[in-house]
Amino acid sequence: MADALLRVGLIGLGKMGQNHLRVLSMLKGVELVFVADSDHATAQRASTSLGVPAIHELSAIPAGTDAVVICTPTVTHAEMIRQAAEHVNNIFVEKPLAGTLDEAQLIAAFCRTRKINIQVGFIERFNPAVQELKAILDRAQQIVSIDFTRTNKLSARITDVDVVTDLMIHDIDLALHLNGPARDIVAHGYVRDKMIDFASALLTHENGRFSRIQASRITDKKKRLIEATCIDMFVDCELLRKEIIITRQSEITQVEGQPYTISAIQEAIEVRPQEALLTELQAFVASCRTGPTLDTPGVEAGLAAMEICDQIQKAVMV
Repeated sequence: MADALLRVGLIGLGKMGQNHLRVLSMLKGVELVFVADSDHATAQRASTSLGVPAIHELSAIPAGTDAVVICTPTVTHAEMIRQAAEHVNNIFVEKPLAGTLDEAQLIAAFCRTRKINIQVGFIERFNPAVQELKAILDRAQQIVSIDFTRTNKLSARITDVDVVTDLMIHDIDLALHLNGPARDIVAHGYVRDKMIDFASALLTHENGRFSRIQASRITDKKKRLIEATCIDMFVDCELLRKEIIITRQSEITQVEGQPYTISAIQEAIEVRPQEALLTELQAFVASCRTGPTLDTPGVEAGLAAMEICDQIQKAVMV
């Protein structure tokens, strides 16, 4: 498979599925071999446009398919994975891994037993600003705390999950990715119509670091921020504009006979332009060929994020 085209099918042609369709159809080394959607007319339009077969049941996945990408509603993820695993060993599933923690635990066990290579769609890991931020923090003298803020208006297409599994889960994954496993969680939030629309959580990690995570879909204000407090610097990372500013420890100088002068040293870090979805799918293709890397979010990362989501949801809903 190292040199041959990777034969990939796409399941789900909603908004995110259309984005995957665009990237997969132009990805080097990939052949799109089928599309599928619960709306057969949508699948047929994509089929006609790209000259790719449309299937209406996963039992019809063509022989020789190497991998599938699942972009269906969250509540269907577990069942889609089980059905797809009857035909392929490589599966990309959009986040979250499953609709509930119980489902995520069952599907994780299923994938371990079947030795399924799963990548969960934590796209922020592939945001070039996040990748540059991780490189900066890996060189930091000591990380004390990282703050994550993510807000967005409620999407009409997201009706099956709350703000924790819709938005906050991205930063939960990043918190675990950057700060390691958590040992304690405190959370509160705002519930509307039995759905959590605002949540704030403090994670204390096993290494002593802290992650403060806030997510909201109450207002139209859209924010994607990461702020890292380190012993030797403070790092502002704006994910939408892909901007990073480092403020290093202030310098205190004195000229004889003059007052003290305190000055901060700021440095703007250049972030390379790169589409995160393209990088994410390239990583999936690579994992299908040679196996996942440590930075590729697999089934264990998907399960770990769901475990934290579940604890936050229970704390908020008390």
